[in-house]
Amino acid sequence: MEEATVAGDSPTQGEGDREWLRAAALLLSILVFWDSAALVVIPLMLLMSVLPVRRPAAYVVAALGALLLFGFQARPDGLWYLELAWAVLVGGWFAALTLRRPDVRLLHRGLAAVGASFAVVAAAFLARPEWWTVVDWSVGEELSVGAARGIAVLQGVPGRDGLPADFIDTVYEMAGVQANLFPAFLGLASLAGLGVAWWVYLQVAQGRSGALAPLQTFRFDDHLIWVFIAGLLLVALTAGEGWTRIGSNTLVFMGALYMLRGVGVVLFLNGGLSWLGGLMLALGMLLVAPVILGATLLIGLGDTWLDVRDKVSASTG
Repeated sequence: MEEATVAGDSPTQGEGDREWLRAAALLLSILVFWDSAALVVIPLMLLMSVLPVRRPAAYVVAALGALLLFGFQARPDGLWYLELAWAVLVGGWFAALTLRRPDVRLLHRGLAAVGASFAVVAAAFLARPEWWTVVDWSVGEELSVGAARGIAVLQGVPGRDGLPADFIDTVYEMAGVQANLFPAFLGLASLAGLGVAWWVYLQVAQGRSGALAPLQTFRFDDHLIWVFIAGLLLVALTAGEGWTRIGSNTLVFMGALYMLRGVGVVLFLNGGLSWLGGLMLALGMLLVAPVILGATLLIGLGDTWLDVRDKVSASTG
């Protein structure tokens, strides 16, 4: 097999040394959306099983990842096995797509793998609805227990008399929202995990860079706007709790992608982001996060029709 390449994923001149920062950002997003090492380790092992491995050190890295995933799991529960099954499914799709079309961009392969995995799972749940009931309950219970543990830790801090009742209620409400939107969060974390796995594979197994392109180039098929519109319609029509939940999860997943696309447009027009700019952005997120997120979402959606970056490049080319 020819050496796997990804069209358009190579960093621009002077960006190669920042690739590890992009990988770190993807790892952080996994921790935020769905804290599971399986989303990286399993796809990496599947990639190494079907693609060439030119450096033996890659097997050491894979073994360490397997030890992290399996060796320190004191008491696996049902949700852990479900995470493994999902990681095998999405990682298998990604490895198969990479083997078949290594020239397709990373983001496109990742979106196709996540979408195909959701389609398979949806078909299984339609055939056996009781499976969805078990999964939904397990995730909700895990998040509720995690919220209770966090509250207990904060209440145990020396010198603290107790937590306000409003704060406790807010924590449990956030856990409920996360449980309702867990498919979208799992999809976003899976997409990030595939990016990290591909980056590790190219770096360690192939000895190459260029897995993760700069955020300025972040874009995807414009036809996915119809997926966003479908989610919006499902929420607006209130056709039932199940359809509304599908719509809200679709909006969160696609909305996050369009926010990133909007950020890419801004960074492209601004020529990148300096350390001072990053500091100001972090401060803005603390103070007016809804305004910034809403603005980047609108820019990302608008870029579907305006295609700002291509027009600017053409006018200056």
